[in-house]
Amino acid sequence: MKLTPSQLKQFDEQGFLFFPSLFNESEAQLLKQAAKDVYSLNREEVWRESSGVARTAFAAHRYNPTFANLGAHPRLIEPVSQLVNGPVYMHQFKVNAKAAFDGDVWQWHQDYGTWQRDDDMPEPRAMNIAVFIDDVTAANGPLIFLPGSHKHGLVEASYDDKTTSYPLWSIDKSKIAALNNEAQCVAPTGPSGSVLLFSSLLVHASPPNISPLNRTIVYLSLCHVDNHIRSFKRKEWIAHRDFEPIKPLQDDCLSKLLQE
Repeated sequence: MKLTPSQLKQFDEQGFLFFPSLFNESEAQLLKQAAKDVYSLNREEVWRESSGVARTAFAAHRYNPTFANLGAHPRLIEPVSQLVNGPVYMHQFKVNAKAAFDGDVWQWHQDYGTWQRDDDMPEPRAMNIAVFIDDVTAANGPLIFLPGSHKHGLVEASYDDKTTSYPLWSIDKSKIAALNNEAQCVAPTGPSGSVLLFSSLLVHASPPNISPLNRTIVYLSLCHVDNHIRSFKRKEWIAHRDFEPIKPLQDDCLSKLLQE
């Protein structure tokens, strides 16, 4: 899947692209079942809220065949390779849940802020792809973006290990308010199977989910192979150390699993 010149221009200006229903209903249902399967596992890679519900399943592409195929899907790998101008490796893979009624907040942050400070990633030649496993609505804790905030480079942040079960380099409220004055925040919503592609410098967050609707999203954090991390403080299943370029599979790699 190649991005058009207009899409490249939009990404440069806003820092993200949204593709509603990029995966069809059958593919989305396959991904939803895979998420249920990994959340049921008793593994150190599966982090939980204080309530006990799943929050994040790291490195699920290594122990679930559906997510293994998603991690090499051409609809995801090819546009990122185009944007970073070269082959990519998987820096991080996680399945993030915001369980109905219990899903916690993700503070305002930049992903590159963590990757640079904790993993010593040299440059922001990396980005996230978010695949909606559930329908994402205004009610169930959607991602909130500050369009154009990626153009500010790395923003000052402080280490927050108190707000949630997952520590994060979070950005001060006054800075968020200033960025919002430049371009008001947006929250892309859409059906399961939709995809968001966004810069690792884009400032974003998501509110708690107090609705009765689950909201699960799979994140692929992809980095140019020449820009791999230099520090290995975090566990390998959080910040991967296999820097080999991902070889995209065929476009029907998920639908073939449905036939098995």
